Amino acid sequence: MKTLLSFTLLAIAAATSAQAQDFPAKDKTITLVVPFAAGGPTDRVARDLAEALRKPLGANVVVDNTAGAGSSIGAARVARATPDGYTLLLNHIGMSTMPALYRKLSFSVPNDFEYLGIINDVPMTLIGRPNLPANNMQELTAWIQQSKGKINLGNAGLGAASHLCGLMFQSAMKVEMTTVPYKGTAPAITDLIGGQIDLLCDQTTNTTPQIEGKKVKAYAVTTSKRLTTPALKDLPTLAESGVKNFEVTIWHGLYAPKGTPAPVLQKINDALKVALKDPDFIKKQEGLGAVVATDKRVEPAEHKKFVLAEIDKWGAAIRAAGTYAD
Repeated sequence: MKTLLSFTLLAIAAATSAQAQDFPAKDKTITLVVPFAAGGPTDRVARDLAEALRKPLGANVVVDNTAGAGSSIGAARVARATPDGYTLLLNHIGMSTMPALYRKLSFSVPNDFEYLGIINDVPMTLIGRPNLPANNMQELTAWIQQSKGKINLGNAGLGAASHLCGLMFQSAMKVEMTTVPYKGTAPAITDLIGGQIDLLCDQTTNTTPQIEGKKVKAYAVTTSKRLTTPALKDLPTLAESGVKNFEVTIWHGLYAPKGTPAPVLQKINDALKVALKDPDFIKKQEGLGAVVATDKRVEPAEHKKFVLAEIDKWGAAIRAAGTYAD
C-alpha cells in the first residue's frame, strides 16, 4: 500500500513538474478575468496589462469581463477554475471589501487564491455634472451644505471603488446623499455628463479623459499630495480643501486559483515584473493618473500581506456604515 501511494505521489509530482515546464503551451490562451464591465477603469488596466504580458509569457492573453455583485461573480469564477495558470483574475480593492460587504461568499479571499503581485495604485477624483453651480471645492462644500442632502451621488455598484469613496465622502462631509448605483462606471459617467446625477468619485483611469474633454467639473483628488498628471495637476487634494483625514487610493492585483503549481506561479510573477517595467505600459498608466507598482508588493507574499491588512481596514469602515449585501 505504501509503495503504491509513493508511486502515485511521484507520478502526480512528475505530471505537475512537466505541466509547469510546458507552461504556457503555445496552443493555449491565458484568460484574464475582469470582474467588471468592459470600458470601466479596471477593464482599461487589464487590457493594458494583457498586452504587456504577452511578450514575457510568450502566449496570447485575452480579457474576459465577468461582471456583477461587486466583483464577486468574476472572483468566484476564478476561484473555481482549474488551477493551471490559464485562468487569472485581475481585481481592485474589491478583494479587500467583499468579505465585509457580502454575508455569503462562495469563496474565501484569503484562502482560495494564489497572490501574484500588485499592479498599480490609482488615485480618485471627485467630479460633478457640467452644469453644477459650484466651480471649485470651496463652492462645492457650500452647495452641499445648502442642498441639505438633496444630492444624487452616483457609483458603479455595490463594492465598486466609487461606492467606497462615496461612503467615505458622505461621512467626511457629515451629509447623507441619495446614492444611485449603476452597473458599471461607464453608465454612471454617462448620466453624470447628462446631468441625471450630481457627483461621482471615481478612479483617474476613467475620469481623466472626461476631465481633459471638459465634459465634467473636477473638484479634487483623493491623494495626500497633488498629482503631476497634466490634466489633474491643478486639482487640490480634499485635505487641503478642508476635508480632513480623507485619502483613498485604489490598487489592482493579479491572482490565480488556489493550488496552481508553484513553478507556474513563478513564471507568471516573473512575467508580471517584466510587464510592470514595460515603457508603453507605464506610459499608458501614467497618462491615466495611475502609478505602476515598484515596491515589495509585487512579490506574492507581500501582496497577500497587504490585502489582509486592507481587509481589516475596509471591513471596519463598511461595518461602521452599515452597508451589506446578501
